[in-house]
This record gives sequence, C-alpha cells and structure tokens, in this order.
Amino acid sequence: MDPYLQPRKDIIDCCRWLCQHGYFGSLLSAGGNVSVRIPGEPVLVITPSGKPYMNLVPEEICVLDFDLNSIAGDLKPSMETAMHAGIYRSRPDVGAVVHTHQACASIFALINRPIPALFDEVALAIGETVAVVPYAFSGTPELAENVRRTVANGCDCFVLQNHGALNLGRTLDQAWKNAELLEKTAQVYHHALATGAPVTTLPAETIERVRALRK
Repeated sequence: MDPYLQPRKDIIDCCRWLCQHGYFGSLLSAGGNVSVRIPGEPVLVITPSGKPYMNLVPEEICVLDFDLNSIAGDLKPSMETAMHAGIYRSRPDVGAVVHTHQACASIFALINRPIPALFDEVALAIGETVAVVPYAFSGTPELAENVRRTVANGCDCFVLQNHGALNLGRTLDQAWKNAELLEKTAQVYHHALATGAPVTTLPAETIERVRALRK
C-alpha cells in the first residue's frame, strides 16, 4: 500500500482543476507546480517536471525529503522543488504550495506592483498585501532564496516578478482556494486601475484588525 497515495491523488485533482480553469496557462501545460507537506515528517509530495497535468497518474507524483532526496516516484521532480522545500522549512504553518501562471495575477508580476489590501475577507484569508518576489531565473537557488525571504512576511499569496503567482495554505484545499481568491482580487484591481480613478484600499484600523485576527 502506497503511504503517499492520498496526497498524490489530491495533487492530481488540484492540478486538473487548475488546468481546466486556466491557472497553468493551457490544458496541455506542464508549467507551474503543486506540492503538499507530509505532516510530522520532513517530506514533500510534488508534481513531476515536464509532464502535462491532465495525464498524471498517482505513481508519477514525486516524493522527496527536504534535502531533495527521492523517496518515491521515478520521474524527475519539478525544477522548483527546492523553492517548495525552502518554504516548508521557513514557514511551519504552510502545508501546501500552489505555484501557478494565472493570468490576472501575472499582470502584476509583469508591472512589478504589489496588490494592496482591498477586501477584508480576502485580506483575512491571504494577508494584507500580495508582495512581489524579486526576479531570478526559474529553478535556481537565487529564486528559492528570494521566495524564502519574501514569504517570511506571513502572508499566503505572492506574485513572482516576470514569472507567475505563489499561493500557500495550511492545507492543499486552502492553498487552492487562495489561488482563486488571488485571481479574483487581481482581476478586480486591474479593472479598477484601468478606470484611472483613485482606488480605495482598506483603512488602517481594518488592516490592524486583520493582522490581529490572522495571528
């Protein structure tokens, strides 16, 4: 019996939904990656490299320790595995990571602009600001380090400069939902900016309340 079967299945379900809803760019895409931390162990389960998500089967999902030693799975793991491991090492509250190339959030990755706190229910879920992770080439130690430093702010959604989006959660369901919340917020913020009118953000007292509640 595969001890990692359920998280492998869960990752496939998430990836197929993200593909079907355009979060990876196309149905044929192998861009982006999804991982889950195994509770109580320095182990992560993550999508393989270069394998279209709609065709994945459980045994193709990779299992590694935080030092990137293979535990199960014959395929090469995602090139961003070190980034995921770095997040799990520095953020004990994070149990899943969903890295996407979702369209609206990627607009802000290109204009290098954070997304401020606009809606209280979204800020409660993902944090007060969607910060920008400085650019580094995909799959490099430099990108993993830029991500590690940026996610230390305790928020759960980020944009990767000239790359895409990063969504964290205590569970895979939460990280998956956060990706959807980020896309909704990015879309509305983009439309609001396009009007040329001033965009109102949440008042300072609400942001303080959000910080307190998220703790």
